[in-house]
Amino acid sequence: MKIILNILIIIFLLNSCAEDKIINIKYTTNTLADRFVFLALSLGEHDKDYVDAYFGEDSVRAEAKKLKLPLRRIKIEAIKLLAVLDSIKVENDEFNRKKFLFATIRAMNSRINHLLGYDYLFDQEAKFIYNANPPHYSDEHFDNILEKLNKLLPGKGDILSRYEKFRKNFIIPEDKVDTVFRRTIAESRKRTKEKLDIPKNENFTLEYVTGKSWSGYNWYGGNAQSLIQINLDQPTYIDRAIDIAAHEGYPGHHTFHSRIEAEYAKNRNWAEFTVYPLFSPMSLLSEGLANFGIEVVFPGDEKILFEKNILFPLAGISSSDVDKYYEIQSLVSKLNFSRNEVARNFLDGNISEEDAIKYSMKYSLMSESRAKQSLSFVKKYRAYVINYNYGLDLVRKYVARHAGDDSDKVWEIYTELISNPHLPSDLILTSENK
Repeated sequence: MKIILNILIIIFLLNSCAEDKIINIKYTTNTLADRFVFLALSLGEHDKDYVDAYFGEDSVRAEAKKLKLPLRRIKIEAIKLLAVLDSIKVENDEFNRKKFLFATIRAMNSRINHLLGYDYLFDQEAKFIYNANPPHYSDEHFDNILEKLNKLLPGKGDILSRYEKFRKNFIIPEDKVDTVFRRTIAESRKRTKEKLDIPKNENFTLEYVTGKSWSGYNWYGGNAQSLIQINLDQPTYIDRAIDIAAHEGYPGHHTFHSRIEAEYAKNRNWAEFTVYPLFSPMSLLSEGLANFGIEVVFPGDEKILFEKNILFPLAGISSSDVDKYYEIQSLVSKLNFSRNEVARNFLDGNISEEDAIKYSMKYSLMSESRAKQSLSFVKKYRAYVINYNYGLDLVRKYVARHAGDDSDKVWEIYTELISNPHLPSDLILTSENK
């Protein structure tokens, strides 16, 4: 009965928009994209996390600020756009522009539903917003990994304490952090530019912050310019330098956004690519590509060699026990999907905040403070956590299926993915059909 009532209300509202403040337009893909951008910016007036980047016309943003449409009105307009998109035919729809726009607006509608008080289950949100069906892992799966770590870690006592004690020797001293990161970003940038084109004017500003729920963030400002922030709330371990430099910069987010902007926002003048909604299918591939970019720019043992030969001396860290450190870190990386499980169970109401922190300490090997920080991320960004691990898994499998071990082919496939809009479901279907 409630569903029927909601449908009747929506029909009534759709039919009552004749005197709205938004100018009526003739529907083409371009004008639909223009309206989507306006609605995205309007939603950003209610949800400060929704618009991660915007580099379109200032007048559009000013109009969104001026009108400040109510959430329910934005929802109605989004539903109208979906209906029109579904009805129109687009000839020669290169890169599935219509399908991509439809999925992004559907994700917008789901985000609005959340803001209006309807909390999806974790898997529902992953599907409706990120176009994904993340896998489930049992505690037994992680217990098996922990057992291997138990045998490998030196000392006695619980695994977390031994792990924290062992890796203390690999923390970058605070006065060396900037030197290490700038050297690492420079190397990632050099290697990336040897393999793909980046706008000549591209650049970034590096900034250190505290009080955030994330470890690093790329704020893309348009015109191939970024602000890369690194959070110093938690100790910075030596192996995180390349991870953050490649993920946030080269060939990760900064490279991704600058190439998409150059080709689609500027060359093609597709308005939908002047705004990046964080809660959208693009985020799964953006995060997955950024994480896989670490492996692409430092393939095989090159990451370890660069850290041993360059970063360890810069940081003043001894390289003793380094081989065991990498062996341990390789096993710890297999616990990444535990973040999804704690987020799923917490957001679905199956565990308390206290239990969520304990779960992260046990299965993600996080200190209590890091576990609390991780949970604050889940509270703020919800199912977004799947984009890091499942996104990486999806991209890695796709590239492996199409490129194998051919390093040049890996760069070729990666460059295509990072330069064009795709939906996660496209990669799954394509890889399964090959």
